[in-house]
Amino acid sequence: MITATITQNGRITLPDDLLQAMGVRAGDRLIFVEDKNGQFLLSASRRDVTALKGMFGKPARVVSIEEMNEAIRTCGAAAR
Repeated sequence: MITATITQNGRITLPDDLLQAMGVRAGDRLIFVEDKNGQFLLSASRRDVTALKGMFGKPARVVSIEEMNEAIRTCGAAAR
């Protein structure tokens, strides 16, 4: 088991063994995701968001900012 200690400033230093196993280095981003049991999963974010460009092809139609905002308002209100 690999452990790390949190400093008074809320920082954590990850052991070299863990960094090497995850394939991360200084400046890389890590993602913490809470699962349904309240435990956190840690993973490396290796790809830049721009790598997603074109992943889903061209949209069927162009949507305006106003239409997006209205959809957010409608769906957000429905979720409450």
